Amino acid sequence: MADDALPGLPSQPADVAWPEQAWPRGKTGEHVDVAKLNALLAGRFHAAQPQDIGETHALIVVQRGRMVLEHYAPGFDAQTTYRSWSVAKSITHALVGILIRMGRISLDDPVMAPEWRSPGDPRQHITLDHLLRMSSGLAFVEDYEDDEVSDVLEMLYGPGRPDVGAYAAQKALIHPPGRVCSYSSGTTNIISRFLTKALGEAGAGFEAFMRDELFGPIGIHSARPKFDAAGTFIGSSFCFCTAEDFARFGLLYLRDGVWNGRRLLPEGWVDHARTPGPAQPEEGLAYGGHWWLGLGGSGSFSANGYQGQFILLVPQDDLIIVRHGASPLAATEALRDWMGQLAACFRT
Repeated sequence: MADDALPGLPSQPADVAWPEQAWPRGKTGEHVDVAKLNALLAGRFHAAQPQDIGETHALIVVQRGRMVLEHYAPGFDAQTTYRSWSVAKSITHALVGILIRMGRISLDDPVMAPEWRSPGDPRQHITLDHLLRMSSGLAFVEDYEDDEVSDVLEMLYGPGRPDVGAYAAQKALIHPPGRVCSYSSGTTNIISRFLTKALGEAGAGFEAFMRDELFGPIGIHSARPKFDAAGTFIGSSFCFCTAEDFARFGLLYLRDGVWNGRRLLPEGWVDHARTPGPAQPEEGLAYGGHWWLGLGGSGSFSANGYQGQFILLVPQDDLIIVRHGASPLAATEALRDWMGQLAACFRT
């Protein structure tokens, strides 16, 4: 799963405590471009914000393990739990890694959803890795605005809501697995249902697994994952957390899946997340394993969510940027550019 071309992941500084209780605080370093940083943040947290990138509700910057910047808009604070939207997909990637570490599943396992068990069904060739790379080949329309054509809205809020994994798994195969990258929330919910079966626990039992194996060990106490009526974690979209707790999740990945001397994710699993898949999107950012690539420059990787939710990791600068807000789709490119400029302010 490793890639020799990837930048190394930084270790926790010896003199910085792990944020299991509170985040260690620090000041922005001498290398920070303060003038540019202030210009980027100007007016962002007032009641009337500039609308070029939409509303910014929360922004946290962690560098070398210390929180060096934390801002909230009126009506939001450190206790607010923010929508994850598709940031939850990267949390699902961590859950896959944990079950691999436990020996319950492997990356090349055929997923063999119940809907694919008829003899000769070509969907039987879809592996867990195909799903993690968004290259299953299954039809799925990821559209958040046109409910006439949207599969994701039908899955989350319509007929597919009681069993999100089943809704996605019944879709037809339109490409050979592994050939085409097509971003799909349905893909992640097929994974979530697969994990439920592998663990043998649904609903409350699966949530206990999440808390015991992932959230609890890294000090995340605010997490509110959502489940469908079938007991499947809606891993595509719904895990509310505070901004500080999303930063803790980012730190786990920036520290190569190790937390305070304990390996939570298997060796090489973070590299899987940040290695480009063989099939890539036709435009925009590159895609790894349920993480996006390049938002903060070469070597960076990020958990991205609808309306501008981000956990951006820049290994070369030992940097984490968490942003939550409400940005329209029309602002996507401007917001990505803003995030990239923000990361550049902290370049060492």
